[in-house]
Amino acid sequence: MIVSIVTFKLPKRWTVDEAAAVFKSTAPKYLRKPGLVRKHYYVTEAGDRAGGIYFWKSKADAEACYTAEWKVTVTEKYGAAPEILYAAVPVSVDNLRGAIEVA
Repeated sequence: MIVSIVTFKLPKRWTVDEAAAVFKSTAPKYLRKPGLVRKHYYVTEAGDRAGGIYFWKSKADAEACYTAEWKVTVTEKYGAAPEILYAAVPVSVDNLRGAIEVA
């Protein structure tokens, strides 16, 4: 599994409520996205950055999502180009299931 952290600087600060309203509008397109295990949207406490934390089965799955068209859409919607950081997930702690998973 890999994690990708997508972040973008907001041109105007958002409250949590503003962020939630926008994120609710885009969340449905990620349901049943091939290879996506989970996605968490976030907005920083200062409200100046937002993005998503994605858990993918593979980097290829993530890259299939982050197309040139996706990047244009994100840039237009949020007013800034996304930055994408990829990282391996060697160990996960799942407190809902009470389990530790090792890659």
